[in-house]
Amino acid sequence: MPKPTKGARLGGSAAHEKLLLANLAKALFEHGRITTTEAKARRLRPYAERLVTKAKKGDLHNRRQVLQVITDKSVVHTLFTEIGPRYENRPGGYTRITKIGNRRGDNAPMAVIELVEALTVAQEATGEAEAATKRAAKDAEVAAEAKVDTTKADEAPAEESKDA
Repeated sequence: MPKPTKGARLGGSAAHEKLLLANLAKALFEHGRITTTEAKARRLRPYAERLVTKAKKGDLHNRRQVLQVITDKSVVHTLFTEIGPRYENRPGGYTRITKIGNRRGDNAPMAVIELVEALTVAQEATGEAEAATKRAAKDAEVAAEAKVDTTKADEAPAEESKDA
């Protein structure tokens, strides 16, 4: 006879936890970042990362498995066309949990769970270009200071005569 897994479950029953995690994952993929309790965020993280890994594979079988969990086709489409390819070269760690303090009403510890922005090739190239621009500006500034120092040394101030 099948028995449910032992241990605490979010929301009481296993069915409620399953629906709760599916709805949290849907909101995370829809908005990119959600604010929830720390316990829910910790339970959501491996669940969402498993779905992103399925989206990275991108085949029909994995799409149907994700559709069994997240029933909103537009969110699944976004997951497979935008989010999955974004993490193509990343071997895991697609989400980040940041603690934000306690909730005002019941003092529950809160956290923000968000999708980590993966650097694309264009963003990496932009970052390298910005770094090169900063280096060039710094070199130009150092050269200008050196030039100013030499011109000051060449031009000695003229002595003023006192006519009284």
